Amino acid sequence: MRMAVTLDREFAAGLLKTFDDPGQHGVHLLFNEWWRYAPSEVIDKYVEDFQRVPQQKAFLQEHYFSDPLDLDALGGLPAGSVGRTYHDFIVLNGLEKNIAVNYRQFHDSLARSGQLDRMPDELRYAIIRGFQIHDLLHVMTGYEATPRGEIALQAFCLAQLRFPYFAMWMSVVTTRMTFLDPDTIVPIMDSITDGWNFGRRAQNIQVLKLEQMVERPLLDVQQEFGLLRPDALSLAA
Repeated sequence: MRMAVTLDREFAAGLLKTFDDPGQHGVHLLFNEWWRYAPSEVIDKYVEDFQRVPQQKAFLQEHYFSDPLDLDALGGLPAGSVGRTYHDFIVLNGLEKNIAVNYRQFHDSLARSGQLDRMPDELRYAIIRGFQIHDLLHVMTGYEATPRGEIALQAFCLAQLRFPYFAMWMSVVTTRMTFLDPDTIVPIMDSITDGWNFGRRAQNIQVLKLEQMVERPLLDVQQEFGLLRPDALSLAA
């Protein structure tokens, strides 16, 4: 009889920290801690899933990274372009323009410490690349820089890539709504289902070189990849 896969109890202590206060112990910390405890067969399933889809396999093999985008230069692009919209999104929301550079430095420090020894190279690349395009994905999908917009975007990403980081977001927000804040059940589930269904319908944009599209009209790119949504749910709250 096959033995059941169980959650490591030492890891569960960190998991509870994130359930209690994700602002203090974020999903990005939980994600990096998990690899020391993750069952080997579970890790293998994530890698196999990435390799199963030809487009994703090519994405992993190329290991594409973009140079950091020049925010000032993007501000000079025409209104409505991908790059100008990205510039305005970062500036108007007061976001960190170097989030990917900062995360990569953090990631590299963890790798040197040995904490990520069990994280496969494919998934190390995927998480760094994911941080590099995160705010571009907000622009492409139209999800705002709000708590609900963030949850919806993570659900969108999970629908396109079966990746533990995105799934951990779902675990955290659904656990908190269930046990700590039932008033949020409706808005949380609306955000998750909106993002999940949108991600399933659209083409997989996680594996695109989005930085090479900054001069294109955003509406043209959205139309090309199935990202136009006249019935978009408002997630401003």
